[in-house]
Parts: sequence; C-alpha cells; structure tokens
Amino acid sequence: MEKNILHDLVVAIVNQGYSDDLVSTAREAGASGGTVINGRGQADQAMVKSFGLSVQEEKEVILLLVGRDKKVQIMRAISEMHGLNSKAHGIVFSLPVDDVVGLQL
Repeated sequence: MEKNILHDLVVAIVNQGYSDDLVSTAREAGASGGTVINGRGQADQAMVKSFGLSVQEEKEVILLLVGRDKKVQIMRAISEMHGLNSKAHGIVFSLPVDDVVGLQL
C-alpha cells in the first residue's frame, strides 16, 4: 500500500555566503526555516579547463523540510532569486519524506 507523502525535503546548494539570503527567500515563499551545512564542492578539472568554468569550492547546503503543498512555490522562489544565473550560483532539488516525527509543520 502506497503512503500519502505530505512533506518534502528541499535541498539547495549555493556559494558560500548566500545561505542567509536564501533562507529569507524561502521563508517569504512559505518555509518555516532551514538548516545550513557548510560544504566543499569538487569538479572534474578536465571539464573545468575545457569549458572555462569557475568553481567556488566552499558551498553551503540548505535543508528545508516543507509541506508538499508549499514545495513548488518555495523551489521557484529559490531558483529565481538564487539560481545558476545569480551570484549565489545555486541549484535546488527535492526529495519526498514519508514520515516526520517530533515537528509541528
């Protein structure tokens, strides 16, 4: 029997220094808050040289647990304000969450 999914984990990855702005954008779009994890990006150096890409190693990963009904509007707001064409150079994706315990969402 398939479970009714009510929540999603929205994951955004941005260049270092942009997480506060991203969380503010997400809150304005309906999120209640998020968790920021510092990370380090790695890229295939051959690809970087071939395409002339610039890769900033220090990243921030933002985790947002949101109701499924708010997911699309939150992801759109993040993408518009902090997407690949911005200085944050962010990406955003989501994963379904089948159970949540201990939170009031």
